[in-house]
Amino acid sequence: MKIPLIKLHVAVFLWGFTGVLGRLITLNEGLLVWYRLVLTIISLLVLMYVRGELQRLSLKQTLQLFGIGVIVALHWACFYGSIKYANVSIALTCLSAAGMFTALLEPWVMHTRIQWLEVLLGMVGVAGIYLIFHFDPRYQTGIIIGTAATIFSVVFNLLNKRIIQQVSSKTMLLYELCGGWLGVTVLMPFYLHLFPTEHLWPSLGDWGWLLLLCWFCTVLAMDLSLQSLRKLSAFTQSLTLNLEPVYGIILAFAVYHENKYLSSSFYIGFALIFLSVALQTFRIIKPKKESF
Repeated sequence: MKIPLIKLHVAVFLWGFTGVLGRLITLNEGLLVWYRLVLTIISLLVLMYVRGELQRLSLKQTLQLFGIGVIVALHWACFYGSIKYANVSIALTCLSAAGMFTALLEPWVMHTRIQWLEVLLGMVGVAGIYLIFHFDPRYQTGIIIGTAATIFSVVFNLLNKRIIQQVSSKTMLLYELCGGWLGVTVLMPFYLHLFPTEHLWPSLGDWGWLLLLCWFCTVLAMDLSLQSLRKLSAFTQSLTLNLEPVYGIILAFAVYHENKYLSSSFYIGFALIFLSVALQTFRIIKPKKESF
């Protein structure tokens, strides 16, 4: 189990950079997601063609993965929207609610019993988000959008868990991103009508950040995550994903000095979120130590 955990932690660390890169890119969240999908699909196609890894799937599998891809795209759009309406730290903090949502949804999707202790521990993290939401009204819109992003991320992780044993991780990723791209492309005219923008084409600097976002934070990170999902439970993955806000917030403090703009309620809320992560981690590790 060590190698899957290492792969997952590397993926989570790379995802910690997505918030910083998302703020650096000047495009709005819809266009950012569209370009991220296009560049990632092209990169994956070239990589898989050179390695001879392109694989055809049945119509049923294709439609399943396309549907999951739309959920992935919605997650990305909401995540970057949360950054635009609030900041990197707030958007990443909302992801800490993944543990509770997974504890509630995993039994329904995977047909297992609800683990109420997992729900309780997840609610500690949600209490932290509530503190930030309640006492810092400047970020309420960003928190609502960020919470939606969290729910979408939990749903696509659970759906991936059901299909990961049947398809290679890179093939899954390629088909899902193609489905996400199709969904975003269909919705883009309506989105741009509601949220018009003067900048449809990335700047030279945007292209560089987009390539880093695609190659390292998408292709490499998602491939490692899907590989780890073959051996780890969805709850363990969501638990580990709670470290993404920690990495991302530290980077946001270092790059953007966001700590200057956050009130004391943020730190109290973040302390509760960190406590939930620590308790959940201890709960998983302790039985393993006692078995030796």
